[in-house]
Amino acid sequence: MRLTILNQFYAPDISPTAQLAASLAEHRASLGDQVTVLSGRAGYVAGRSPVGAAGAPIADSPVRVRRVWTPNLGKTSVPRRLLGYVSYLLGAAVRMVVLPRQDVIVTMTTPPLVVAVGLLHKLLHPSTRVVLWSMDCYPDAAERFGRLEPGGRVSRLLRAVNRMVFRRLDRVIALDGAMAELLASQYAAGPDRPPVSVVPNWERSDRFPAGASPVPWAGYDELGVDGRIVVVYMGNAGVGHRFDTVLEAATRLQHEAVFLFIGGGARREALQASAADRKLGNVMFHGYVPEEDTAGVMAGADGALITLDDRSLGLMSPSKLHANLAAGLPVLYVGPAGSNVDDAIHAFQCGTSLREGDVDGLLAAVRALRDDDGARVRARQAFEQAYSDTAVLPRFDAYLDAG
Repeated sequence: MRLTILNQFYAPDISPTAQLAASLAEHRASLGDQVTVLSGRAGYVAGRSPVGAAGAPIADSPVRVRRVWTPNLGKTSVPRRLLGYVSYLLGAAVRMVVLPRQDVIVTMTTPPLVVAVGLLHKLLHPSTRVVLWSMDCYPDAAERFGRLEPGGRVSRLLRAVNRMVFRRLDRVIALDGAMAELLASQYAAGPDRPPVSVVPNWERSDRFPAGASPVPWAGYDELGVDGRIVVVYMGNAGVGHRFDTVLEAATRLQHEAVFLFIGGGARREALQASAADRKLGNVMFHGYVPEEDTAGVMAGADGALITLDDRSLGLMSPSKLHANLAAGLPVLYVGPAGSNVDDAIHAFQCGTSLREGDVDGLLAAVRALRDDDGARVRARQAFEQAYSDTAVLPRFDAYLDAG
C-alpha cells in the first residue's frame, strides 16, 4: 500500500500529533507499506525546530519524510500561527500534486482544513481513499470559545466547506464518542456521508516498558517538593482547559501537596499569574522537558492532573492521558462527563473523575493518592488493554486496510 500522512508537525518534534503520526507511520512501514509523511520544518514550540534548517530526514527510518518550509515562529499569536498554517498548506499542496498515486491518505487536523490537500490528490487520482483523523474540530472550537461568532459569515463559510469536504471523504476517525457524535451530527449525517469511527489515541509501549523503574527526574530536588504529594500536569495549558478548581484545592493543600505544571500553552501565563496572586508556593512551573525525561518526571509523581473546559467536550481529547496511564499514574480529572478521560476512569477505575467546582472532591482525591496502590496497577492495566500502540494500532489497521 502507498500511504501518505499529512500533519504540520512530525517527530522528533515534541507535539503529541507529531508523535502519533510517527507511531502510525513507522507501524505501517513495518507492515510493508510505502509510507510518506508531509510535514513542516518548524517545530511546535518557537525556536525548537526538530530538524534544523536543512530539514534532514530521521536517520534509519523506513518512512519517507518530506518537510515543506514553514516559519519557525511557534503558536504564541494568531498571525504567527496563521503564517505557519498557510505556508504549510501551500507547500503540502504542491507536493501532493506531484506525488505518485497513493492508495490511502491520512490527514490530521493541524492545520485546520489540511484535509483539502488530501482531497486535491484524490481529485487527480479518484481511486485514492482519504481518511480524516480528527484531533480537534473547527470551526466548532472557535465558536465555543468566542473566537468566531456562531452563525456569522466566517462560521457559515467554514461549515459549508466542511460539509463539502466530508461528502468526499472515505472515513472519519474520531478520538472519542463525544467527538464522533459532534462530527456526525454536524458534517457526516445522511447517506452520502462517510462512516465515523472511534479510535482513541495511544502511547508507545517501548517508551514505558512493563516493570521499568525509571530514576525520578532531577528537577524535583531543584524545585523542593519536600516530601509532599506530587500531582503533575504535563503538556499544554491551553484554551480548552480550566484550572479554577485546581487552584482553589491547591490553596487548601499548601502544606500537603505540590501541583507541578510542565509544558506551555495559551493559558500558562494566566495560570502562573493566578498562582502568584494567591501566593501559592506549592504550584510550580517548568518548561517542556526532553522526551527522555518524561518517564523520570512521572516516576517522581503520585498522580497526574488532567483538566478540560466543559465547552471542550467533543472538540478535543487530552493526549496526556495515555502517557500518564503508561507510567502507572492515577488520574485526577476535572472536566465534563463523557470525555475520553472520564470514560477511561470509569472503565478501569484508574483515578477520580470530578466536575468543575468540586473542590472538596479534588481535595479528597489528592489526599488519597498515597493510600491507593491499586489505582497505579489499574492505570497500567488500562494502558496495556486500551491505550497502548499494541492495543490500538490493530484497530486503526482495520480501517486503513478496508477496501
